[in-house]
Amino acid sequence: MRRRIFSPMDLLPPKPDQLVAAAGNVAHKVLYGGLADLRPMPRTLIDDGELREVYHYRPTAVHESGDPVLLVTPLAAPALCYDLRRGCSLVEHFVSLGRRTYLVEYGQVSFRNRNLGMEHWIDDVLPQAIREVSEHAGGRPVHVVGWSLGGIFAMLTAADQPELPIASLTVLGSPVDVKKVPLVAPVRPLLNLTDGRGLLTRTYRALGGVPQPLVNWVFTAASVQKVVTKPVVVLTHLDDTDYLAQLEAVDRFMANMIAYPGRTFGQLYHRFVKGNSLSRGAMELGDRTIELSAITAPVLVFGGAGDGIAPVAAVRPVVPLLSGSREVRFEIVPGGHLGMLTGRAARGSTWRVLDEWIEQWSTDDPAPARRTTRKAAAKATKKTGAAPRKPPAVRKTTTRRAAPKVTPSPDAIGANPTRRYGSAGSRSLGG
Repeated sequence: MRRRIFSPMDLLPPKPDQLVAAAGNVAHKVLYGGLADLRPMPRTLIDDGELREVYHYRPTAVHESGDPVLLVTPLAAPALCYDLRRGCSLVEHFVSLGRRTYLVEYGQVSFRNRNLGMEHWIDDVLPQAIREVSEHAGGRPVHVVGWSLGGIFAMLTAADQPELPIASLTVLGSPVDVKKVPLVAPVRPLLNLTDGRGLLTRTYRALGGVPQPLVNWVFTAASVQKVVTKPVVVLTHLDDTDYLAQLEAVDRFMANMIAYPGRTFGQLYHRFVKGNSLSRGAMELGDRTIELSAITAPVLVFGGAGDGIAPVAAVRPVVPLLSGSREVRFEIVPGGHLGMLTGRAARGSTWRVLDEWIEQWSTDDPAPARRTTRKAAAKATKKTGAAPRKPPAVRKTTTRRAAPKVTPSPDAIGANPTRRYGSAGSRSLGG
């Protein structure tokens, strides 16, 4: 029996229309440099400080309304995670719905920032960003959305300062049990043997942190299988314009990683990686202990079905730790660490659940009632000539709206309202 010898031609799309599409994509790539629409959504800086930049995304065709959403970027990763490319941008999605959309990012980290610890983000950056967004949106409570380490910082901030105007909290791909992260679990026993005096500790202290090239290398190593098989995958998808555009956008994201400040990285390394402190629901920071059970806002937690950096097993343990929250909902959605947030499948899974969640925990809009009152007062003034009376103040009341009914198939991933835990359920899970 003769063995068949495969050639690169076996990887090309077989149908004539697919070959035409593939040729068009290759020509567009060669002539114009790419297929992805990488134009950023227009935005305006509304507040800034040391490693803190708060932006408001300008509305387009739809008028803004409702409570604001604040997107919290993680350290090391660029804000492109929320605005990856047109057609696959969470920012674009929110803006197109008319949501008041904001983002906090940190700019470039340099050697002079080496002494900044996690306290800088928990005490200053995020609280200030939340207050500025609330004020800019007319005093409304804020829906805080954090991905990866941004989600962990958001939880610690909400637990440390429960008086902040937070309407709800959403965390995506934020591991709390580091022992269950495949990349870290095998080496944790070796890290504990060094007792804080190992080579890694001495290295990051000497460098003042973790430089951008090393951060990029770590993220690449986390997805080494995809990197190795990428040429084959590209050949087999030459006719899929959207797929190729997504690869281009992810490549740009990976090329824009940011460094870690030295002291912050040291805290993350010793407390999260070696000590796995957050898995117990509390973390010492400065002169205090922050407990996740102090979070009172409702919390939505996402785990990515294919996430190798923050697998579901490392994310799910946060549910029983949020015993003080009014409601805790856990969802498993398609995608890896970045894909669950802004992959092509996220448009019909993660974003759908997030829209439902924000709608459920949004406040009523008092604007129409206020306009009616003023209009009535103006008419009365015209008839009587008397000075207009000030309309009564309209109090913003938080109303818990019923979640939209969703009837997914039993095998569906994401958008599953049955996978929801109230605070009572969280307490029972934690007992």
